[in-house]
Amino acid sequence: MEHSGHPSEELKWKHLYKKAEVLFFSEWRTLVTSVVAIVIYSIGVAAFTLPYRFADQGVMGVSVLVKYTIGINPAYTLLALNVVMLVWGARTLNRRFLVWTVINAFLVSFVLDFMQTIPFPVIEDRFLVAVVGSAIKGFGVGLLYREGTCLGGLDIAISVIRKKYGLEVGKISIYFNMTLLIISIGIIGLTNALYGFIACYVNGMAMDRVLSSFERRKLVFVIASDTQAVVDFISRHLNRSCTLLSSEGGYKHHEGFTIMTLLRTRESVELKAFLAQHYPGAFMVLAEADEVVGKGFKRWRNV
Repeated sequence: MEHSGHPSEELKWKHLYKKAEVLFFSEWRTLVTSVVAIVIYSIGVAAFTLPYRFADQGVMGVSVLVKYTIGINPAYTLLALNVVMLVWGARTLNRRFLVWTVINAFLVSFVLDFMQTIPFPVIEDRFLVAVVGSAIKGFGVGLLYREGTCLGGLDIAISVIRKKYGLEVGKISIYFNMTLLIISIGIIGLTNALYGFIACYVNGMAMDRVLSSFERRKLVFVIASDTQAVVDFISRHLNRSCTLLSSEGGYKHHEGFTIMTLLRTRESVELKAFLAQHYPGAFMVLAEADEVVGKGFKRWRNV
């Protein structure tokens, strides 16, 4: 006979199943994005970095240099370094970040190992290779950052240093990568190292572009004679919410409302066309919002 204070094994399994189901449905997008991003990143390394003996940055840069010097598959070196980093930072990193970093660290090693077996076409223009390859890698890493995860490596160290010591981690990252590029000159030559420097710069630009383009919205303010009609158009046609701000004209002191909303570029164009057709006397102000966090936009857990 079971005691009332101890749930049965069946109830325990049901509880675990329910938790797993909730976790899957809350994280499925992160899983899909991580797989896609890692495949893209691995193509950038296998097709546009290793065949041309270019330098790379972070822990991948170390793995690439090891490949050039003693021939060890960078997938194995990367995995080993990530394990060391994860053990070091396990107590400091939050649980979600740690779990996804472990998953991504193993996944990127597996995918990179596979990608090296594919005979990618050779491109003669090495400058084009450096730019395109770094843009591809930056796009992949940017997708991961957007979901609040990373590939591991230097990102683990940066997260730990930021939480433990509060240092300017951006500078640490720059100094580490610059040191790595300088060391690489003696291994791959000055020309390839310079290509690596260009690649690192483009990689950062591509990463920032991915992050800003996904999160950027138009901050819109509207003053119109029929406030409710505009609100109805925004909520019903554009399926967006808005906020009414009490306002007063500075000249005639007419009281009314200013509509504030956040829209995608396409939605702001539709609103502009609606106002031009029905309320040509309305005022509309558009500004760039680089990042929007909250329901309907970026999730708080990704911040």
